[in-house]
Amino acid sequence: MKILLLSRQPGAMAPFLAESTDAAGRRLRLGYVDDAQVAFAEAPFVRAERESVEALGHEVVRVTVRETAPADLDRTLADLDAVYVASGSTFALLEALRSSGNDTVITRHVRAGLPYIGSSAGSIIAGPDATPASLLDDPADGPTLTGLAGLALIDRTVIPHADGQLPPYPPELISRTLEQYADDYPLVPLRDDQALLIDGATATVIPSSP
Repeated sequence: MKILLLSRQPGAMAPFLAESTDAAGRRLRLGYVDDAQVAFAEAPFVRAERESVEALGHEVVRVTVRETAPADLDRTLADLDAVYVASGSTFALLEALRSSGNDTVITRHVRAGLPYIGSSAGSIIAGPDATPASLLDDPADGPTLTGLAGLALIDRTVIPHADGQLPPYPPELISRTLEQYADDYPLVPLRDDQALLIDGATATVIPSSP
């Protein structure tokens, strides 16, 4: 599997796409899964994130999994070079994937080789369990969820914004999250200028500056 999990900054995206696809200067088709951002509409962080992906110069295909039948998503993913799962509410995103049945569709394609890029919420749900994000985001955003299991693409849960520099996630909140969950869940804290790169069985924390 080829997976890149960002905290916030997108710097690692371009080299990841170049190395994990047959880009060679070709304009790629990137799926942009926006379910974590639906409730935030045109919030500044939503616009900034979308623009950072568009700035790569590839074709960006918007995907809202909550509104997409699994068979339709299957066809969409088959025609993409990579999928990007955006930041926002972890539990709204997880609910959208579970309630639509598209969690299994995305997982199947990624395990078959489709490169996956997650940012914040999109990074958290790639792990085995989203429970450790319960202090960072509100589990009530996913009211129909009956469990918080993630996609299990990796065996650890990313804790983004671990440097405490983003105002909604101050250092004391990050510390409380790590203290409360580290004993029961395998965690990977990432600063906003870091990313977790997974290539096959190898996982490495790498720089991801703006």
